[in-house]
Amino acid sequence: MKISDIDAFAAVVRCQTLSQAAAELGMTQPAITRRVQNLEEALGVTLLDRNTKPPRPTDIGRQVFDQCRAILREVDALRELTAARRPPAGAFRIGITQGLGERMLPELIARLASRWPALATQVTTAWGGVLVERIARRELDAALVFLAREMVLPPAVEGERLLATRLVAIGRKGDWPRRSYRLADCHARGWVLNPDGCGFRAGLRRALDAQGLPMPVALDAYGRDLQLQSVANGIGIGLMPLPLVECSPLRDALEIVPLADFKPQIDLWLLRRQDVARFAAPLDAIAAQARDAFAPSAQDEAA
Repeated sequence: MKISDIDAFAAVVRCQTLSQAAAELGMTQPAITRRVQNLEEALGVTLLDRNTKPPRPTDIGRQVFDQCRAILREVDALRELTAARRPPAGAFRIGITQGLGERMLPELIARLASRWPALATQVTTAWGGVLVERIARRELDAALVFLAREMVLPPAVEGERLLATRLVAIGRKGDWPRRSYRLADCHARGWVLNPDGCGFRAGLRRALDAQGLPMPVALDAYGRDLQLQSVANGIGIGLMPLPLVECSPLRDALEIVPLADFKPQIDLWLLRRQDVARFAAPLDAIAAQARDAFAPSAQDEAA
């Protein structure tokens, strides 16, 4: 029984398809299929029901999968024990939310490659909550994310809070002259938001639902720059972490809409698995770049 066979089977169950598992492990589908078959032969059981499309784990396969995850955790811990004594090398899997990626990613990848040539950085962009879950499942080594202040991290995830700030509503400059507004005053303008799945969008919906207000979406789109340009053009009201607004080239065309009844507090976190000591230096570099990327003025003094 080989660790590589255990890893292949766990990837197939986790990814739910052979093609995605093969892509994650950098293998061909026939190769990953053979590894799963090797494990089945070693254990003397059928792990996957191949009559379904895609194949699903059998009852014993699900039990074996749970045990495989425990084995792989111990193998990772053993590797970390010795790898921490060597320069960072190998696959370094990091996640980042899209807005942060637009601001930081090209320079970050170049800096990591320059300082640690043996480090193979693999980047995933996703919603913050998804990245937290992927770290907990050991599918990522670290992630840079904005999270709601009240969010509790899973036991397998730890991290460093880099910045205390807030989520702000933003409008076209000149459209919001009053010192204070309420959601009821402005929701009818329409919203420029991330698509469904975004935790900040979900928080806005909960706040509107609590007041019996609708949430008309004028633009449903990914991308900080597209959203801010649309807000500057008067399409609707945006919702974004304050640091991403303050560092935008469009800042002078925008203004913060001061909402008295919607002021979510958020934090910028560098999250990581508990056993990634060998990546301590690259993680320190990511934290330093994140701090440098946002001017002190972007911090919320009241946060």
